[in-house]
Amino acid sequence: MTKTSISPRAHARAILLLALPITGGHLAQFAIGLTDTIMMGWYGVPELAALTLAASYFFTLFLLGSGFAWAIMPMVASFAAQGDEVQIRRATRMALWWSILFSLAALPVFWFSGPILRGLGQTEATAALAQTYLRIAGFGMLPALGIMCFKNYLLGLEFTRVVLAVTVAAAVVNALANYAFVFGHWGAPELGIAGAAVASVAANTAGCALVVLYAVRLLPQHEIFVRFWRVDGEMFARIFALGVPIGLTTLAEVSLFAGSAVLMGWIGTIPLAAHGVAIQIATAAFMVQMGLSNAATVRVGNAMGRRDAPHLVRGAKVTLVLSALAGLAAIALFVLAPEPLLGVFVDADDPARDEIIAAGTGLLMMAALFQIVDAAQVLHIGFLRGLQDTRVPMLMAAFAYWGVGMPAAWGFGIALGLGGIGVWLGLVLGLAVAALALGWRFWTFGVRQVA
Repeated sequence: MTKTSISPRAHARAILLLALPITGGHLAQFAIGLTDTIMMGWYGVPELAALTLAASYFFTLFLLGSGFAWAIMPMVASFAAQGDEVQIRRATRMALWWSILFSLAALPVFWFSGPILRGLGQTEATAALAQTYLRIAGFGMLPALGIMCFKNYLLGLEFTRVVLAVTVAAAVVNALANYAFVFGHWGAPELGIAGAAVASVAANTAGCALVVLYAVRLLPQHEIFVRFWRVDGEMFARIFALGVPIGLTTLAEVSLFAGSAVLMGWIGTIPLAAHGVAIQIATAAFMVQMGLSNAATVRVGNAMGRRDAPHLVRGAKVTLVLSALAGLAAIALFVLAPEPLLGVFVDADDPARDEIIAAGTGLLMMAALFQIVDAAQVLHIGFLRGLQDTRVPMLMAAFAYWGVGMPAAWGFGIALGLGGIGVWLGLVLGLAVAALALGWRFWTFGVRQVA
């Protein structure tokens, strides 16, 4: 295969050309949940607390199912470097199969979410409101995973701008539908938290339709839906083998944050609401790191397809530098302007506003602590996925998040009585261990796979 030799500046330019539209797409996708949170904060604190819980529940399942979609990004990137369009079609089609099966299996878990949440120690009122949201939002799982499949298919081929455009369109649909159905504007019924769920389903459905139409028209030669019903046993198994560890890795991390929401619910409604707001802000910063990680996955996948180890190593080092710069910018924002950031999410007339902002300010200080370690762990996950190395990283991440992070969050926050600050300190420790373990895996073993 042809090997390349380009400067760090050229690497940075290539990575940013990929990462910026991807990051914009992630931020637009994130805006769907962000809009729900802001409007629920304006609607009422009990609804905001329930939405925080419900959103964690939904995305825990969504990101587990997304493993099959994530699997095709490095595969498509590697197949594209080899010029193998048949393999691209096979991988994308079987990822869609798995996404459909997962969506059907998840529906009962959404429908009976109330008893599950009560079993996790949530109050009757909060669990009931969360179930109202989830029973509707669950029907958006299939289009949401469809978006993920086609996004990763297009990203593996380095079609990044369309992903941004489609996701922005979905975010706009969500914002308009939220405004209509949460508050009852424009002649729509006032549905409260159920209206936020209706809006999310509408946004995911619209986004899925747009990205599918674009992909089919842009790349008809891949014939994704031609004889879609035919089983491809070998690729079906391959997607499963690669996608399940990715999904479980993502689940381990996301469920760490979902578990932290449960712990915050034990502490009280105000801490849980503050946690929901602070998580939204920290997640916005994390989307930049996720964009860099996705770009790194594509670049590493291409390098692997060409067997070009020097290109891979230089690109990885440049990506880490870009990530550190983005992390420092986020830290400065969290430390210097916590109150303006938090104030966006809570109605000015809400009697609990001052308490939520005070609690959230402390949490943002903790979020500043984990910016660099969180960035390092997600980037190394991206590097390893580009090499299609997912099983050992899954075990490392699961240990870091649940062997270290969650016990520490419970220990500091609940057992030692440090409250929300203690819960978030546990998150910092878990992410730090993940960053060290995954970094060791990539630089010690991963690079050798391409040499």
